[in-house]
Amino acid sequence: MRRSRVLITLAAGLAVVTMATVPAVQADSTGTTGRARDTGRESATAATSATAANAPESDYFSTVDIAPGATIGAPAIGDNKEHGDLWPSCWSNDDNVYAAYGDGVGFGDTWQDIGVARISGTPGNLAGAQRASGDGVGRVWGAPQDYYRKPTGMVCVNGDLYLAVQDLKKGTLDNAPSATIVKSVDKGATWTSDKAKPMFSDQKFTTVMFLDYGKDNANSPDGYVYAYGLDYNWRDTFDPDPDPTDLYLARVPATSIMDRSTWQFYAGDSGGAPRWSSSIDQRVSVLHDDHRVYQNVGTAGRVKDLSVISQGGVVYNKALKRYIYTSWTEYTYEFYEAPTPWGPWKHFTPKDFGGYPWTHTKHGGYATTIPSKYISADGKSMWLQSNVCPCGGGYPAGDFWAYTFSLRKMSLTPSVPTTPDNTPDASRNLAREPGTVPIERATHFGRAIYNDGDTAQNEDDWNDERKPTSWWGYTWPRSYRLNQVAYTTGTMFGDGGWFSSPPKIQVRRDGTWTDVTGQRVTPSYPTSSAAGTNKTYVFDFDTTTGDGVRVIGGAGGTQTFTSIAELAAHYR
Repeated sequence: MRRSRVLITLAAGLAVVTMATVPAVQADSTGTTGRARDTGRESATAATSATAANAPESDYFSTVDIAPGATIGAPAIGDNKEHGDLWPSCWSNDDNVYAAYGDGVGFGDTWQDIGVARISGTPGNLAGAQRASGDGVGRVWGAPQDYYRKPTGMVCVNGDLYLAVQDLKKGTLDNAPSATIVKSVDKGATWTSDKAKPMFSDQKFTTVMFLDYGKDNANSPDGYVYAYGLDYNWRDTFDPDPDPTDLYLARVPATSIMDRSTWQFYAGDSGGAPRWSSSIDQRVSVLHDDHRVYQNVGTAGRVKDLSVISQGGVVYNKALKRYIYTSWTEYTYEFYEAPTPWGPWKHFTPKDFGGYPWTHTKHGGYATTIPSKYISADGKSMWLQSNVCPCGGGYPAGDFWAYTFSLRKMSLTPSVPTTPDNTPDASRNLAREPGTVPIERATHFGRAIYNDGDTAQNEDDWNDERKPTSWWGYTWPRSYRLNQVAYTTGTMFGDGGWFSSPPKIQVRRDGTWTDVTGQRVTPSYPTSSAAGTNKTYVFDFDTTTGDGVRVIGGAGGTQTFTSIAELAAHYR
């Protein structure tokens, strides 16, 4: 454990706590020792004031692989397909996962705006049981005709369950004025809380997401429960203002979660250590990201210009010694990683699911979480939970996994320095090496089929977005030597399918994509539909090394997309 002493100072009449470290062991700022890697560029230091800069791009993981759609769920009772959404969860000391849902029947037969369930077993063998719902969980603070109760975060501590519940405006979902914490000492059957007033109000910290520190909060290094919060609402898709752009952090002793006066908020950095304030008005964001995706879409009336900070979840991956925040937009997953709860957070996008229509095998989702119970012992494999509303038009209504506790596989491989050792071999296609993960701007059909050897097929990255650039490639868990890429086109359509500018080959080293040198292509690539369907273009270049390779160029046609049948990489 990390040994610390507490220095108390007064700032503007408010108690501010600074954790000053007394070195004892080589530790990170959460008290855990060691790192999956040490690049010499990471620090526990976060912003000293309200963060102005957006989170930089992460290079911590060499490969990130996530299934294009949900494949596992917890079977519910009856034929009603609206079992519920959101599903924040925690792993209790009885080895069950407890999860809360909104807007559904859960594992019962009566619709409620909120409910709690027990989910036993492991992915592939899950079973759900209803525990409580509606008024049995908590109250609505606003007018019931105007607001729903919605669950946003859950934590299991010392055998008890704690659930964050907010008021969310019906219809528009653009207002979350109040939130509180409710507690259960009987595994979710009954719940208690302060019925007189909510713990959080004025739309400040009213979307509360507890940090998942593993079974019964066992991985917490200091006896605290940590919670992240958003102001306003979960993510406003209907009005661009106010969308959350900042993620805040609080902590509370595990013995006094229901006592609002014991909550402390991250208030910035003091010499590399976090400062904590009892005043919510002193809080400083640990993560800021105001960039937008899908700013220019083709279909009138389609949701666009989307913020990337939203209600999801934060889990501590103990084996990788990494905190992972799973956020989302209407069409993408937007994830972040950090070495400490307060940062520094860095961004990565594991998947762009493209515009609607989605299918049973390719669809995104919202309220993304990684339940800690479903993380492998080595930290590299896990199951991600997210939801798709069948009423939203983005997914076939009536599908079993559309609106319930649904999971998809995800894997993460941390970057480690490797020395390329592959020798010239014209028959060795690096696109089929163990651990290869295909990457692309988006996929229309969700099929990563371009390293299977079949050149008479098609995938494209049409996503109804007017995008300037397309790419197709691979990332690897180690570095290789390479000097040739063979790109076989997919189908040419009347409105796209080709690169609008001469495509380039890039390799990735130390997380950075760089143009190769000495590139030449045979035959010459025409930047139009004359590129042809299922035609192969061979790119030769100076021998280089990298743990990723891609072909990249302007997205062609009026619908701005490219197509592909096959992409091979060689060292000859």
